[in-house]
Amino acid sequence: MVFSSLIFLFGFLTVTLGLYYAVPRRLKNLVLFVMSLIFYGWAEPFFIIIMLVSVASAFFLGFPIAKHRQTDVKKARGFLVLSLALNLIWLLFFKYCNFFIENLSAIPFLSQLTTIKEYTLPFVSEIPFQFMLPLGISFYTFQIMSYSIDLYRGQTEVQRSFVSFGAYVTLFPQLVAGPIVRYRDVDDMLMERQETIADFAAGARRFCAGMCKKVLLADVADSFVNYFNGTLSAESTAVGGWMVVIFYTFRIYFDFSAYSDMAIGLGRMFGFKFLENFDYPYISKNITEFWRRWHISLSSWFREYVYIPLGGNRKGKLKQYRNLGVVWLLTGFWHGASWNFIIWGVYFLIILVVEKAFLLKALEKLPTVISRIYALFLIAIGWLIFYYTDTAAGFNCLKAMFGSGSFSSPTVSYTALQAIPTLIIFAVAATPYPKKLWDKYLLSSEGGRIVGAIAPVLGLFVSVSYMVASSYSPFLYWNF
Repeated sequence: MVFSSLIFLFGFLTVTLGLYYAVPRRLKNLVLFVMSLIFYGWAEPFFIIIMLVSVASAFFLGFPIAKHRQTDVKKARGFLVLSLALNLIWLLFFKYCNFFIENLSAIPFLSQLTTIKEYTLPFVSEIPFQFMLPLGISFYTFQIMSYSIDLYRGQTEVQRSFVSFGAYVTLFPQLVAGPIVRYRDVDDMLMERQETIADFAAGARRFCAGMCKKVLLADVADSFVNYFNGTLSAESTAVGGWMVVIFYTFRIYFDFSAYSDMAIGLGRMFGFKFLENFDYPYISKNITEFWRRWHISLSSWFREYVYIPLGGNRKGKLKQYRNLGVVWLLTGFWHGASWNFIIWGVYFLIILVVEKAFLLKALEKLPTVISRIYALFLIAIGWLIFYYTDTAAGFNCLKAMFGSGSFSSPTVSYTALQAIPTLIIFAVAATPYPKKLWDKYLLSSEGGRIVGAIAPVLGLFVSVSYMVASSYSPFLYWNF
């Protein structure tokens, strides 16, 4: 079930809101927990079991961690390691087992391992066991780990309600694609949040804005990506290659930030205030700044739970670069069990190391427009690596972009010219200026406030109209 679907809007969300606001305070977390499990298991109920095992292991091991963290640190650390291991094992198995089997099969005497894919689970009839990835497992695993680690550090208190802890982990607005919510950021809200009409209205507006961004921008960009990528397989052209990369650059931003907008909006409708996950990353003047603005919750998670514990930048340049290397190898591998994601992580690692070593100082002296072009170019090349899980196809696109084939063809040129107005709209929409102008207009007049109330409803209506006529379009980051 996806947010941008009719069954979610007019079925699941309607029922959930009705139940949530109908029950007394003590039952609200139970409603969220149960409905979130239904949301998660809609496509594959079997994976609810894995999620509940992860939730239960972290919940029950939280008690000995909290009990021993001050009196017996060694014992507390042992329970922490056990909790982390019991959660990571599911992520490692389901997300990376196929990857390792496929790579081991390249070794002649280990090739028979690939036959494991033909087996079936004896207790799941008619479902071939091919290590299918549970939706959102990377996100909810990190959320569970943040609870155990913060508990060990004494940065939060143990949660004594299984239902409330389960609601935190499974909360459907951000369950499958973030933002990654640390337990200590919502601890108080789990037990003491207050829902207000103003917050509900603000959340509904944010949700509608995200819906429009997904349906009217991201899905349109995706259609261009698919078209121009198709032309590359028929004829390698520079224009076709650049159009794939440019439109995918917009597609992944609008798609992922739309999900974050909708998640933040839905959370606010239920009384939760999640932290922002994007801050207009395409206006960055360097790659270091870009990663402060893109997928903020993931960057913050790796910084707090990996980079800083390794020593951060406190022990000299060489160890700082080593720590960055660990973080970016993990970041690339976190995104997917494919070599292109590892290459993508190494690519940004090299750029960040070079920037920290000397390039940032040089970039600060350049005109802003030049530094932004520099950042956008490197970001776009990064998304090319990210997009093509088939590295050979990615390399062919890269070669086409820089002239290995013809410059263009009549069909590609015609479609590219038609796409220019769309690109202009995308470019403007990816900056903070539309929002600034909109907020200024809304605050400046009574008419603006009326328009501000009507516009989300109109945007939702238009989006629903497109959804009725379109095919299934899941969010990109559901794959990660």
